[in-house]
Amino acid sequence: MDNREFISRIEQTPIIAAVKDHEGLETALGEDVEIIFVLYGDVCTISEIVDEIKAAGKVAMVHIDLITGLNNSRDVCVDFIKNNTQADGIITTKSNLIPHAKELGLSTVLRYFILDSMALTNIEKQSRTSGVKPDCIEFLPGIVTPKMIRKINKVSRVPIIAGGLISDKEDVMNALDAGAIAISSTNEEVWGL
Repeated sequence: MDNREFISRIEQTPIIAAVKDHEGLETALGEDVEIIFVLYGDVCTISEIVDEIKAAGKVAMVHIDLITGLNNSRDVCVDFIKNNTQADGIITTKSNLIPHAKELGLSTVLRYFILDSMALTNIEKQSRTSGVKPDCIEFLPGIVTPKMIRKINKVSRVPIIAGGLISDKEDVMNALDAGAIAISSTNEEVWGL
């Protein structure tokens, strides 16, 4: 899947199901979501998890940092995902993995935690760094103020996804109205909005 197709799928269905266990995955597979963020698994199970998602015709993005056995900052972890799964891409907090994943043709989401003003500075610095250009960035928590979402959108050179602690339609609408391209949530009630 190329960058344009990935972004197009997000724009068509801006609510992303983030799953943290098999029960959540089963629920997400039955929902009208196009993209699933996989936040669980290990090197022995990730291929099967991704196969279920792909069999349902959905986009599978693996949060590589959360997969037991792949949670280090080496390119070989990305190689494993590419060579041993049908995943469409990766999510990571490790910016050094983004260029290699892009070289392999994987879609990429770089995740940031917005804890203080330094996080905003890091997003801006990262967006100017040559060689590190993810398809999207995801920031957590996604319920930051609309003013902060607009600031993040202004400094980011790629589309932004709001993730974490989004629990109702108001949270979704606030994030989207402030400039996020999508939201991701583990809250199953949000998936059906």
